[in-house]
Amino acid sequence: MKFWKLLTAASVVAVMAANAPAFAQTDEKLPEFTTEGFDEWLVEFKKEAASKGISDATLDVAFANTKPIPKVIEYDRSQPEFKLTFEQYLDRVVPQSRINEGRKKYAENREIIDAAAKKYGVPGHYLTAFWGIETGFGRFTGGYSVVDSLATLAFEGRRAEYFRKELMNALTIIDAGHIAPEKMSGSWAGAMGQAQFMPSTFLNYARDGNGDGKIDLWGAKEDVFASAANYLSSVGWHADERWGRKISLPENFNTEFEGRDIRKPISEWQELGVRMPNGADLPAADMEASIVIVNDGEGPAYMVYNNFHTIMHWNRSTYFAIAVGTLADAIAGR
Repeated sequence: MKFWKLLTAASVVAVMAANAPAFAQTDEKLPEFTTEGFDEWLVEFKKEAASKGISDATLDVAFANTKPIPKVIEYDRSQPEFKLTFEQYLDRVVPQSRINEGRKKYAENREIIDAAAKKYGVPGHYLTAFWGIETGFGRFTGGYSVVDSLATLAFEGRRAEYFRKELMNALTIIDAGHIAPEKMSGSWAGAMGQAQFMPSTFLNYARDGNGDGKIDLWGAKEDVFASAANYLSSVGWHADERWGRKISLPENFNTEFEGRDIRKPISEWQELGVRMPNGADLPAADMEASIVIVNDGEGPAYMVYNNFHTIMHWNRSTYFAIAVGTLADAIAGR
C-alpha cells in the first residue's frame, strides 16, 4: 500500500505539472517552511474569495479548522530517491493481480461504465484502466483535506498563483453544493476523488452522470466515469482507435525518428523496417503513429497513436500512458 501511495503521488505531480507554470528544480537549499503569518494570509484570502462571490457560509465552513500542513510542503519539495526502470514500473503498476481485479471491476460495474463509454466515445476498458491506476479502483483517493492542502501550498508561495486559483476553484465547487468541505478529501497536491481531478479540471470537465444535480467524484461512480470519459473525449480521444502497441525495430533504425513529436503513416513505418514483435507486418490501417523507445532509448519500443497522446493530456508520463494502455488491453483480453 505504501508503494501504491507513492505512485499515486507521482501521478498527481505529473497532472499538476501539466497545468501549473513551470518550476525549475535546483540544488539551492529552500528556506525552512514556517507557518508564521498563515492566519493573516488566510484573512486576506477569504476577503478576496468573498469579493469573487464565494458565500460567507461556505467560507465559514470550509475554513473552520484550516491549519497549514507541513507534511504537504515536505512532499512538494521532496525529490525521488531512486528511478524505476520501465520494466520495474510496469510490473508494479500493472501486475497480474491488477489485471484480474480490473476485469472483475469492469464486470461488476459494466452498466455504469458502458453508459459513459457510449455517451462520450471512450471504451469501457480504458475507463476501468484509468480508475485502477489512479486510485486502485476507488480505494485510494487520498486522505488530505483538499482545502487545507491547497491553502498550505498557496501560502508557501513558490507556486502561489497556481495553488491560489485551485483553492478558489475548490471553494467554488463547495459553494455550488457538490461536496461538503469536510468530505472534500484528496491527495496532498489537491487532486480529488476517484478520478483524481484537480479543482480546475473538475470545473471544466466533471459531469453529473446520475442526474442528481450534483457531481460527486468521491462516491458516485456514474459521475466518476462520466467525468473521466468527458475529459478524455474533450481532449481528443478517437473512439475507433487503440492507444498503441509494442513493436520490433530494425537494427539500423534511425533514432532521429523516435519521439512523440514525429508522426508518420503506419505504411511509412512499415517501409522503414518496423514490424510487429513476432516479425509480422504492421496492421494496414490508415493512421499516423509515433515511435517511443523507453528506458532512455534502450527499449522496448512502442508504436503509439493519437489516443496515447490523449492519455498524456491526463498525465505527462510516458510510463503512465503505456501502463494505462497495457492494462486496458489486458482487461479487454487483448
